[in-house]
Amino acid sequence: QVQLVESGGGSVQAGGSLRLSCAASGHPYRPYCMGWFRQAPGKEREGVAIIGIDVGTRYADSVKGRFTISQDNAKDTLYLQMNTLKPEDSAMYYCAAEYRRSKCYTALEDADINYWGKGTLVSISS
Repeated sequence: QVQLVESGGGSVQAGGSLRLSCAASGHPYRPYCMGWFRQAPGKEREGVAIIGIDVGTRYADSVKGRFTISQDNAKDTLYLQMNTLKPEDSAMYYCAAEYRRSKCYTALEDADINYWGKGTLVSISS
């Protein structure tokens, strides 16, 4: 069974930075893509960034130029470097992994993904 464990969340002031990590384990093969999603109270889950064999790296418009997704395959770890944070970035951030190749093309938009972590909370104060 795939396990995804996020870390790195916390509380920072607007303009600050955080780096989220996601450690993956439990599957003999690497996923076709992995991504970060977030959900704020009262809002739907939304895609933040995705990285994959076919899709490269893609970002939500709201985070382009501020967030960077990357992965260390040797460590089976996914990262999200978040800079110039804004209060509207406050949310629970979830790591996700997709093993269905075709799903990676739409995963950022529809969040239709195989596996999810439990999330790490990010809170940005103004």
